[in-house]
Amino acid sequence: MVLIRLIDGLNEIVGRVVAFVAVIFAGMIIYDVILRYGFNAPTLWAFDLTKQLYGFYFILLGGYALRHQAHVRVDLLTETMRHGPRRVVEILGYLIFFFPFAWVFTTRSWDFAMRSLAQKETTYGAIQLPVYPVKIAMSVAAALLLLQGISEVLKLALNKQEHHHVG
Repeated sequence: MVLIRLIDGLNEIVGRVVAFVAVIFAGMIIYDVILRYGFNAPTLWAFDLTKQLYGFYFILLGGYALRHQAHVRVDLLTETMRHGPRRVVEILGYLIFFFPFAWVFTTRSWDFAMRSLAQKETTYGAIQLPVYPVKIAMSVAAALLLLQGISEVLKLALNKQEHHHVG
């Protein structure tokens, strides 16, 4: 189905691009450690900036993780079920638990981000970095997670489960 491929592809691209953020913030941390302990000249910006980059990294990988079934699951009940009943229970789990949470997460994080943007919110550390980009990323991540949930339910309903596992 085109919608499944579109959503899965979007989260795959976002996941692969965001993975490079880990390399960037690891490099910044190494740079700061070398300056701090090797030359006794720590940076003023590295700590605050790496915290923000880690926030981008952590939050934006939610949809990617769901696509690859890498989220924590409580499958004590479903692991003993046959395929058909397991699909029904998983669909019900998405409808009862996942979608209400994802909807609230998406709408509230959007409000949170827009309030931060309107206030031009900044950090209060050694340097004042804008906070709203991370909060906007949180609302984008929530939307990506919600979309991936739609894709997962469609796969279950159409019996088109893929077996992708992040390892």
